[in-house]
Amino acid sequence: MIRRTAHINALESLLTRNPVVALLGARQAGKTTLARELARLRTGPTHLFDLESSADVARLADPLLALSSLRGLVVLDEIQHRPEIFPTLRVLSDRSPNPARFLVLGSASPRLLRQTSESLAGRIAYYELSGLSLSEIAENESDLLWLRGGFPRSFTAESHEESYRWRKDFLQTFLGQDIPQFGVAVSSALLDRFWSMLAHYHAQVWNGSELGRAFGVSHHAVRRYLDILEATFMVRSLKPWSANLGKRQVKSPKIYLRDSGLLHCFLNVTTRLELERHPKIGASWEGFILENLIRILGVEDRQCYFWAAHAGAEIDLVVQDGSGLRGFEIKRTAAPSATRSMRSALDDLNLRRLDVIHAGEESFPLAKRIHAVAAARLLQDI
Repeated sequence: MIRRTAHINALESLLTRNPVVALLGARQAGKTTLARELARLRTGPTHLFDLESSADVARLADPLLALSSLRGLVVLDEIQHRPEIFPTLRVLSDRSPNPARFLVLGSASPRLLRQTSESLAGRIAYYELSGLSLSEIAENESDLLWLRGGFPRSFTAESHEESYRWRKDFLQTFLGQDIPQFGVAVSSALLDRFWSMLAHYHAQVWNGSELGRAFGVSHHAVRRYLDILEATFMVRSLKPWSANLGKRQVKSPKIYLRDSGLLHCFLNVTTRLELERHPKIGASWEGFILENLIRILGVEDRQCYFWAAHAGAEIDLVVQDGSGLRGFEIKRTAAPSATRSMRSALDDLNLRRLDVIHAGEESFPLAKRIHAVAAARLLQDI
């Protein structure tokens, strides 16, 4: 088992300050394993409820009666199956002194789990668990992580073929069983086609009208399909940064499949050799590096953007923090250089620093406020 100590420490910190913590993330990202490890390391009583288990669901037939007497840590796994528990958690979290802390696990964003914001405002903290990242694996396993993606069972499979089969089975289960449980009235076959087509738009600017014409539906309908995949942590919609400039700027988001392994599954890529020969290799690497950058920086989705002007200048990732804007350009080359586009973006956005992430071995300065950072040294040099 891959120990995810940083996540455990972050959850412990949140639990000390909040009566309810929601651990959210894609199915099979490791939420249950992490929660059980957290419970094992804790002193004091712990109670685990799996809301996909009929026995545990029966125990919670009267949630207030079942939960009110518990002390210590209470874990409620797959909370999206029993949203009616949220009002009970509000009542229990308002007790003083409070004898319990509640850790709820879910496979959908707060936007899809509307009851959390309605019932637990001011009482709940959210923590997103992504798949495995570069900071959690051995240094020589980065290419394997890129190929197979960050789902733990896919990454740790004994062979590329076994990993690929696991991802195929995951997609079938997710589309056929998990999506309907969220109350989404879209057929699994249609969503599968849309997701597969989206893989070929990976790292491109969203064009709902074009995709709508391909499906014979309105751009509003395909936007709804995109929202479903975004709310279940499968797709990232990177919003455009809008600067007060005289230039025309791109106003549509860029779309990425968040897990590189699932992207490769849709592209029918099984091995590294097949990936090297695929025309989407550059876009795949861009998405893989972008996801890891966001995790390494420890920023929230609302702080992340891209920027592009219609004249051609573009920055793959713009991060807003307390000290201004920081830019990242991702180039799968061993010999990066400072381009006119980069200099234009640096000045137009007043970036305090621009890092060019590249596939070479060394990090070095390219120009004033522009640095070349080797992907192999992301953890050290970012």
